Amino acid sequence: MTVAASTARPAYRPARFPGAPLLGTQDRHLVGRFSYGVTPALAAQVRAAGGARRWFEQQLEPDRVADRQADALRSWWPSFERGPAELWERQVAEVEGGWEVMEDYARWALVRRITSQRQVLEVMTELWENHFNVPAVGDAQFTYRVSYGDTIRRHALGRFDELLHAAITHPAMGIFLDNAVSTAKHPNENLGRELLELHTVGRGQFDEDDVKASARILTGYRVDLWNTWKAAYSPRDHWTGPVRVMGFSDANADRDGREVVRRYLTYLAHHPATAVRVTRRLAVKLVRDDPPQALVDRLAKVYLDAGTELRPVLRALVASPEFKASVGAKVRDPGEDVVATYRVLRAGLARPPAGRAGGEYAVRAMLWQVGNLGVSPFSWPRPDGQPIDSESWSSASRVLASMELHWTLAGGWWPKQGISYRTPAQWLPRKRIRFDLLVDHLSQQLLHRRSTATLLRACCEACVMKPGEVVTADHALVKWDFHRLLGTVLDSPAHLTR
Repeated sequence: MTVAASTARPAYRPARFPGAPLLGTQDRHLVGRFSYGVTPALAAQVRAAGGARRWFEQQLEPDRVADRQADALRSWWPSFERGPAELWERQVAEVEGGWEVMEDYARWALVRRITSQRQVLEVMTELWENHFNVPAVGDAQFTYRVSYGDTIRRHALGRFDELLHAAITHPAMGIFLDNAVSTAKHPNENLGRELLELHTVGRGQFDEDDVKASARILTGYRVDLWNTWKAAYSPRDHWTGPVRVMGFSDANADRDGREVVRRYLTYLAHHPATAVRVTRRLAVKLVRDDPPQALVDRLAKVYLDAGTELRPVLRALVASPEFKASVGAKVRDPGEDVVATYRVLRAGLARPPAGRAGGEYAVRAMLWQVGNLGVSPFSWPRPDGQPIDSESWSSASRVLASMELHWTLAGGWWPKQGISYRTPAQWLPRKRIRFDLLVDHLSQQLLHRRSTATLLRACCEACVMKPGEVVTADHALVKWDFHRLLGTVLDSPAHLTR
């Protein structure tokens, strides 16, 4: 035997375990982009629907998709049903801080994304809550923040002009960007500016005179801050007189300016620059960071032709060759990573105790986990919303943090309360199985794809195993080191991308 032969590495030829049928590459791609992770249960639903496109069409009508388990989660946090005045009174009395309610709101969003059968609605709700960002932190806007999220959810798959009106005139947005204290005598420009710069037409389309007029149009929507917290429209606080913003002009003579606001927001929603900005955002989130201008232009035309209806735009997006060519092109952000990991590990989550007891419960701990990866839901402080590009979430520190998350959850080490993990033995599909077949089985279960030579080699080296070694429930791998195997699969690029 030569020296070369004696030191040769074993051949890492992936085996093929006979599991349930896998979705094809394009079906997996579509479902992965419009969900928080393809699980075996979700794949079965897609097959039952007749394929990814038919599943997608069903998802575009969320009211027709039963979601009782996710809907029941709301009752875990009773303060979501409290009004603004009561929430404030509880904070002042030190019964429950607004920051505590908002942390629970972020937890609810994460658990709902893990649980919900309406995955497309969840993805689109997150996208628009980010586009019309109102941070959950803040001693004033927290009083209306749950209501604001509910409002975004109702319009997330409808018309953008209706979504725009609902978001801009909501008390939470008014409080955050100071429109709630803007008056005819002292118009505040914050919301008028961000409406143009971030929410609709974008930079380069307007000037400072447009900003001033925009602010004047929006006056009248008030909130009785620090007192009753009542939101109301105040005609006496609406600025009247001729206004012009870009191509929009109005006599604005009525003291009740709500109709001029509706006309103004409708104009902005239907503006070609808004069409490009909105559809580019969809393409960056759902296709790739640098979507071709040709794709954006086509989507913008669909958007305008459909009267700002969002469903036709999404249909055109998923049917585009650019979408089909973007497999693996998007990195999961921190929230998506945490949610996808809980989903594919099939962790069972329990309702936390009332009050602040049970701080180690999983549904509470996961908020710390996602924050450790970079950003918690609804915590981005600026009105522009957290980044949706892959580069922002591709740093070495983010990867290391994700590996720590995967390792901890794979071992079932933390959190330990209010959660049930699958045991290593439950992951074994047979009483006796070769290691290479086990790797392929786990690849199908966790990644919804076959194992590769690279994945097999990584698992062999991480677990100090040979491809042909037989694994049983009494094997040291199952007794002591199974977290190494699960963690390695979860650390693969296939799990870190969507």
